[in-house]
Amino acid sequence: MNNNQNTLAMKKAIIYFGFALVGGFSAVFLNQLINPTNSVAEPQTQVNQHFTPVSPVVANTSSALVDFTVAAERSTNAVVHVKTEYTPKEYYNPWYDFFYGNGRIQAPPAKSAGSGVLVSDNGYIVTNNHVIDNAAKIEVTLNNNKSYPAELIGRDPLTDLALLKIEEEGLPFLVYGNSDEVKVGQWVLAVGNPFNLTSTVTAGIVSAKARNINLLDYDPVNQLFPIESFIQTDAAVNPGNSGGALVSPSGELIGINTAIASRTGSYAGYSFAVPVNIVKKVISDLHEFGAVQRAFIGIGISNIDQSLANELDIESLNGVLVTNLTPNGAAAEAGIKKGDIITSVGGQEVDNVTQLQEQVGKFRPGDKISVGIKRDDEQKLLDVILRNKQGTTALNSSPLKESITVLGAQMIPAPTEILKQVGANNGVQIIGLENGQLKRSGLREGFIITQVSQQKVNTPEELQKLLSDKKGGILIEGVYPNGIKAYYGLGL
Repeated sequence: MNNNQNTLAMKKAIIYFGFALVGGFSAVFLNQLINPTNSVAEPQTQVNQHFTPVSPVVANTSSALVDFTVAAERSTNAVVHVKTEYTPKEYYNPWYDFFYGNGRIQAPPAKSAGSGVLVSDNGYIVTNNHVIDNAAKIEVTLNNNKSYPAELIGRDPLTDLALLKIEEEGLPFLVYGNSDEVKVGQWVLAVGNPFNLTSTVTAGIVSAKARNINLLDYDPVNQLFPIESFIQTDAAVNPGNSGGALVSPSGELIGINTAIASRTGSYAGYSFAVPVNIVKKVISDLHEFGAVQRAFIGIGISNIDQSLANELDIESLNGVLVTNLTPNGAAAEAGIKKGDIITSVGGQEVDNVTQLQEQVGKFRPGDKISVGIKRDDEQKLLDVILRNKQGTTALNSSPLKESITVLGAQMIPAPTEILKQVGANNGVQIIGLENGQLKRSGLREGFIITQVSQQKVNTPEELQKLLSDKKGGILIEGVYPNGIKAYYGLGL
């Protein structure tokens, strides 16, 4: 390379360097002109005053906010496997009778299983009534695989709850939460034993509250309607989950898983749990009295839809309309009138019949509660002292404690008011049926036996003695609480 070529290359380098230097100074100048208070290295911290910054708690999607590991550990240790066995059924086979001289064949004992939740360290367990109904034997297996025979303390078909007891101390258990504070959209865990797969945990959200799905049956014996105000979730629940726990992310019990909505019998996206505030009250009653202490407010009620609102010129659809009053009942005595709209019970807002029944169901006869009403566009708060079905504030013990079991049926002397109602002077009433001879003959719960082979019966003891003295076929006569008379043949 000659000297002229070197000189030309140097001139080009100087020109390029000059352009780069000018460009750098220009960039700095323009940045200072646009952002005079900020250096290039510092991030902008000023917030546009027309917008509110998103809370970092809401924006944070880290797994810590939906971490169920602690709740899962607590609940799996407190949820138990409930196994039941039923009295074997007998049937008659004439060919066996012809060839072997004995046509009575006993089928193998039927077995079933569900879940339960320990609610105390000394062995009290909540489950569904349908998990243990009519069981001859109940066994409970803990998460550590230890098994115990369980005693049935009490049951309540109208809420589908039952209380069991095993003899053990120092057990893990779940503490009660507050189902009134449960919000639609919050995360929940369902813990149980679906398809006999023990200690299974699934997660979902609360889809709705105060659901009435017409699952439970009317009680013809005591003329009582069921309480259905389920928490609906989309946590996966299948057969075997019944009686298991619905748990909050903090590990508190907020419901007892009870049912699924499905056309196949398996999970289809909808599951339902009894709210824990109802569970607490029912279990407390069963533990203390052996029976649920049902409180009544003494009113007829109706939901308010748009048609009814137009008819009565009501602006808001919130609340429950009082359609009639029980004479001298709790509501009438407190000053509630027909046409009032009940807006709250015990400090909790109620927007429909289901919510009102749930709130009243948390109290006992004799409890004083505040009831919010709207009358002539004015809000009032009235104190109501709740009563039992008989119109008093007395608490009753369980008739099961006073019953006698005859041929697989629990019986008590028929209550006087029911005898008057059906026009009978005597009889014993069936309040519980197991797989015995009476059930196989077609008798149903609530039936009042008035005569056996034309002999009157007044007490379960009389019936027991009468049946023990008879052989062969007998005729049982009686009446149901709705007034329908019935006759049954029975072979002894």
